[in-house]
Amino acid sequence: MPIEIIIAISLFVLGFLYASVGHGGASGYIAVFSITGIAAGVYKPLVLLLNIIVSGTAFLQFKRAGYLKWKLILPFLITSVPCAYLGAKFPLKGEIYNILLGIALVFPIARLLQLNPKETLDSKEISLLAGLITGAILGFAAGLLNIGGGIFLSPVLILMGWANAKESAAAAAFFIFCNSIAGLLSIKEQSFFTQDFSYIWFFAAISGGFIGAYFGSNLYQNKTIRYVLASVMSVACIKLLFF
Repeated sequence: MPIEIIIAISLFVLGFLYASVGHGGASGYIAVFSITGIAAGVYKPLVLLLNIIVSGTAFLQFKRAGYLKWKLILPFLITSVPCAYLGAKFPLKGEIYNILLGIALVFPIARLLQLNPKETLDSKEISLLAGLITGAILGFAAGLLNIGGGIFLSPVLILMGWANAKESAAAAAFFIFCNSIAGLLSIKEQSFFTQDFSYIWFFAAISGGFIGAYFGSNLYQNKTIRYVLASVMSVACIKLLFF
């Protein structure tokens, strides 16, 4: 099977799985492109565009299902959006980028394997200062790594007891949506479709995202799916860090 078709299938699956937990999928898309040897200059703008569409779809689905809390997400957004814009101004290349992204992938792996403490039934109130500081740090990291930052925000929300799984998914989706737009605006050259197969990759990812967002916001998540995705991300993480 041609590598381009394998990439398209992988992006569809990742779009589905990530959107089902309120994520845009940037870290997964980058991992696939990295494993298959696609140049960063080819996929970076496309990844952010996919992130915006998939996370936006997930946001609408979770909001429609009643899980979005504006009071929860707004403190993070105040600082994350400008910091994501600034972070994208400092593009990382080569080995440093691979190492930092590989480390970043540890977060979604831990999240998918549910290595974080169990979520509490009663969410704690988040202080404005904590939200502003956390948003600034996560936003800058998101811009620097060409992702939306949801892989960082979701575990933080649950670890700190600020939100349950569904609420964190809704918040992460909007967080990713806004930060990805900021990161994309910061890129001077935005060539989304540099290859013939770029269009196929684009539609594969967003199709999976549309379906996954519906399933994630309305149906129960199967733990087996989380473990399979965590395994794929682990392979990508190892490749980025050690090869």
